[in-house]
Amino acid sequence: MTGRAAPITSARVAEIDAAQAGPIDPQQLVRAGEPVIVRGYARDWPLVAAGRDGPQAAADYLLSFYGGRPGVGYTARADAGGRYFYDESLTRLDFEGERVQLDAYIGRMLAHLGDAGAPAFYVGSTDLDQYFPGLAAAGNDLALGGPAFAQCLRSIWIGNRTIASAHHDMSNNIACVAVGERRFTLFPPEQVANLYPGPLEPTPGGQVVSLVDFRDPDLARFPRFADARAAARVAELGPGDAVIYPALWWHHVEALADFNVMINFWWNEAPAFMDSPMNTLLHGLLSLRDRPEPEKRAWAALFDYYVFGPADRPVAHLPEAARGILAPLDTLSARQLRARLLQRINR
Repeated sequence: MTGRAAPITSARVAEIDAAQAGPIDPQQLVRAGEPVIVRGYARDWPLVAAGRDGPQAAADYLLSFYGGRPGVGYTARADAGGRYFYDESLTRLDFEGERVQLDAYIGRMLAHLGDAGAPAFYVGSTDLDQYFPGLAAAGNDLALGGPAFAQCLRSIWIGNRTIASAHHDMSNNIACVAVGERRFTLFPPEQVANLYPGPLEPTPGGQVVSLVDFRDPDLARFPRFADARAAARVAELGPGDAVIYPALWWHHVEALADFNVMINFWWNEAPAFMDSPMNTLLHGLLSLRDRPEPEKRAWAALFDYYVFGPADRPVAHLPEAARGILAPLDTLSARQLRARLLQRINR
């Protein structure tokens, strides 16, 4: 397939209405393995109410909780169209990050309201409680119970018309639009090859991103993106709406208003002592990728047996005393295993 294709406009994410659905269980929704829109999940937030009175009212309310701590503002040229990306070499980012007072930086956003030629201004993934203490306790929060949410991370995202290129995160996510509008285009994890991931480093926001420009996909350069498009789900969200999606789902996020605020909630059901799978992938590049193909197939079989298959299969025929690190891990055994790995890596 050659040429260029129109932006994705179909395949909507399934949705429920928070007012009619009763108690929302994000864990149950995530375990179904698909993204879900929850209309009105945050409709009662005071921040959402302030946003209905316009960007200035939303900013005033938000900044009434600002503690004065400097954050990071990311500014992209107007001709980038809001997309935070790379230069032509793919070795350098094409936007600037700087330490800023968030009230002053938000003031720069507000000064460009209605300006079609404005630069893109973006405050991304900023810890809510550290930078805006008391905002969540003032009613801008979700009732998330259970041990899985004990380590839940709340982050705030503030900007004008910006684009976060398709990427994945290693935690489940509840993304709540408080002010403005956002469009999420989501892809299941198995679409990774069809999304043409860029370099592992540097990255625009900490995770590898798709090289495809969704505004004008070049199918001559990225032909398999046509298959990704067929698997895409689109979630269009207004103030008070949320989208919940599982870890490792790719998501391309467009902020569609002159002033946008989103609060998201990341959580993971894995025990805190578990290591990041990304470290395993990086070590796989070091130890497995460049081996002969027959060896790689053999190692794939071993990984299926010990890692990706049923956890009880490798130990079913072993007496309990002989199971060692094959037994379910806990904090102590995970620490011991990590020490063994470090000793081997640093030999």
